[in-house]
Amino acid sequence: MTRENNKKTVNVLVVGTGGQGVITASEILSDVAMRSGFDAKKSEIHGMSQRGGVVTSHVRYSENVASPIIMEGEADILLSFELSETVRWLHFLRPSGRVITSLQKIIPPAVYAGMGSYPEEAQTVIKQRTTDPIFVDALPMAEKLGNPRLVNTILLGIASAMLDLPVDEWKAVIAERVPANFKELNLVAFDKGRDIG
Repeated sequence: MTRENNKKTVNVLVVGTGGQGVITASEILSDVAMRSGFDAKKSEIHGMSQRGGVVTSHVRYSENVASPIIMEGEADILLSFELSETVRWLHFLRPSGRVITSLQKIIPPAVYAGMGSYPEEAQTVIKQRTTDPIFVDALPMAEKLGNPRLVNTILLGIASAMLDLPVDEWKAVIAERVPANFKELNLVAFDKGRDIG
């Protein structure tokens, strides 16, 4: 998505479950877009985030953005922190949209209660319904770097490679928003993501 294309609104839907860093990731993305000279709007739904419930955040940026809400079929990127959530939100992608998803599986409480089942063929469904999805085993990568909370920074690094926003702005915003003692680690995780993207 080049700067010329950014005359149209770029829509990024960030999804996952409570505690995965969905809101932080969307705040970083919207901040980077604004610092890069765009109008950016963000909206989120926390759900039962304290209990591992669904968390979604809409980020839209362009020269002028009227609404923070992404309509179904209009997301350019679906950035997902959990595999079943990727499947749940696929209908928001435009035909040419891209999926970036962690392979992490978090079994929701409803499944444990016998009120549903986890979509075991999630990767197959994603491959059938999208073009060139990016599957990332981000949790083991983050743990190898030293902190499982780095998953969102790795995924943001991948997304950054698809968005025409300056790398320096990404790194500046990440450095400001993470605790000082984790700054360097987050920048390493971001670069790992960019290498994948």
